[in-house]
Order: sequence, then structure tokens, then C-alpha cells
Amino acid sequence: MQIDLHFGMTWVVARAAGFSPKDAKVIAHASQYVDDATNQGTIKFSNGATYKRITTAHKMLDYRNLQSLKNQQVWIPFHFLPGNDGLPAGSNPSGSFIRKLVCKPNSYVAKDMVDECIANRHRPYALHLLGITSHVFIDTYGHQGFAGVQHQINNVDNIRHHNGQLDSNWMQRVSDYFMDVMQDEIPSLGHGQALSNPDLPHQHWSYMNGLGERIERNNPKDFLEAANELCKVYQTYLQHTPVGLSSHIKTLIAQCFSEFDMDGGELRLKLWLEAIARDRFGLGAYQLAYIAKGLGSWKHQALGTVLSDGDEDDYLFSQAFLSSDWKLFHDAAKQHRFNVVDIILPRYGICVS
Repeated sequence: MQIDLHFGMTWVVARAAGFSPKDAKVIAHASQYVDDATNQGTIKFSNGATYKRITTAHKMLDYRNLQSLKNQQVWIPFHFLPGNDGLPAGSNPSGSFIRKLVCKPNSYVAKDMVDECIANRHRPYALHLLGITSHVFIDTYGHQGFAGVQHQINNVDNIRHHNGQLDSNWMQRVSDYFMDVMQDEIPSLGHGQALSNPDLPHQHWSYMNGLGERIERNNPKDFLEAANELCKVYQTYLQHTPVGLSSHIKTLIAQCFSEFDMDGGELRLKLWLEAIARDRFGLGAYQLAYIAKGLGSWKHQALGTVLSDGDEDDYLFSQAFLSSDWKLFHDAAKQHRFNVVDIILPRYGICVS
């Protein structure tokens, strides 16, 4: 999924579940920031203090960066959560090991991830962790059928739209996207070869995967289910009865999927933010905005820098840094990666550490 759902829709679902506008904004911001925390390394302060952050994405989720594709500690815990073929811990799917690694919507692995998140509800970074968990959780719907490793199962061919029409321009768009990468070297990681088809809320499509299986995808239906299940996650977190979204809110979200039918995520987000500001969802009018990097961003607020890439030689330390949203996000990201990689996946016989 893209910024319109990870930020805009996530805020709507969090509000519908019972979070305050302010807390919903933290959750939604952290959810989207998973795709934007592309820098890594140690921050140095002029007083000698240091802070080591982690990256939760590669620039532009760039499938063209062949070296970055080897980083399973980014792709698997933050974007392509293994689904163990929908089976509980201790059960093994038939066939090869890759079946364990393929994303499955709302899998037992995903439920375990949610449980670990809720178990850390007392942490200073609890809402940021919930936002990260939200991102990964709804991406189990958008990324279903794909795995966060290079494997032929991620190969995509014969894309057709819901009317059965072959996407005749698909191969040319793939070739244009990967530019200088040789055709036989186009990475088979995640949904790189499917381009943005898995992320578009209005898209109903199908494709042939690398195992020769015809895969049908109804994004509007799947994404509405993702929103409803995410609402249940939030209601459980708040210790409310997990009944999901009201029929009214579900109808409004489905309408947005249908109406906001442009391919650009930023363009769709603008419409989501306008709908929120006009109180289209009946949750209270709210001026919501997202700044990934630069002036006004979480990093700017924490460190005083407006750099989008790279870092200053050092930063002036203040106590406020310790409770800044930027630091709390990275604290939460470390916790999330530990939860997934070191606690949850080994239960399913999966080792990616």
C-alpha cells in the first residue's frame, strides 16, 4: 500500500476505533514513516552522546538497488511479513520453504506481531510501535502472495485487468522502471515486477506468478477487509470490544477507494486529507498533514536539521531529543524488528537474523 492508506486511511481507522485525533496522528505518521526512514547509521552529538537508528525502508522502496535487496532485516519484518502459508506456529506448509515466507493476510504470524505490540503498550514509544505494526499488518493484504526474498515465486507475467484485458504495456513499463538492469536480472523480490498494481486501492487485476499459478487480486475488497481488521487491532489495543468498523465508515472508505482512482499515492492522499478536513467520515474535522523529511519533519524537530539525506557532522544535544517522535519511532522500529525476527519467526521455523 502507499501513503494514502498508510497515513490517511490509517488516521481514519484509528479515530473510528476510539483514539484521539492527536494519538491517531502519531500512529498514522509512524505507519507511513516506515516507508520513509531510509537513512541509517549513528547520530553524533557535540557533547559526545550518540544514537544509532535503523532503516526501515530503502529509498523509494527501490527494487532497482540490487545490493539493498539482500537486506532481509528490512524487507521481511517491515514490508513482507512471512505468513507460514496461513498455518499456526509448529505447522509446516507442504512444498518448499518459500511457502513459509510468502505474505498471507492476517496470518497467525501477523496476529502474533499484534500481540507483541500490545504487550509493549507501556513503553514510551507504544503509539509509534502501533503505527509500525499497522503498516506491516495492512501490507499483509497488499503484499499477499509475494515474499521479501529474491525467488521465482515473485516473478510476474500476463497481468490482466478485472475485465480480462491483458495489460499490453506492462513489460515496457517494467523495463522502463528498471532501466539499465538486464531483463534476466530484473529482481524477483517482493512485488517489484508487478510495479504498483498491489498497492492501488481501486485496482482489480490478476497475474501469473513464477510457479505458474494464476493469482486473482481484488484490491478494493482486500483493502476494505484490511481496514476493518486494523480497526479490530486498535479496539483490542484500547481494550474495547473488537467489532471493527461501522457499516457507515466502511461504505465511506469503499467510496474513497473508488473515487480516488488516480495511480499516484500523493494525489490520492491529498483527497483523503481534504475529506478528513471536511469531516466526510463524521469523526470531527481535522487538519492533517505529513512531512517526511526536511523542515517540519520529525527528524527536524528532534535534531534541528533540514537535510533530507545524510547527516550533519554533529548535532546539539538536548533532553527533548530523548522524547522526540523521531527517536521514539526508531526505538519502536528496533523493538518491532526484535519482536518479529527474534521472537515470532523462530516459532514458525523461520530464521532471518
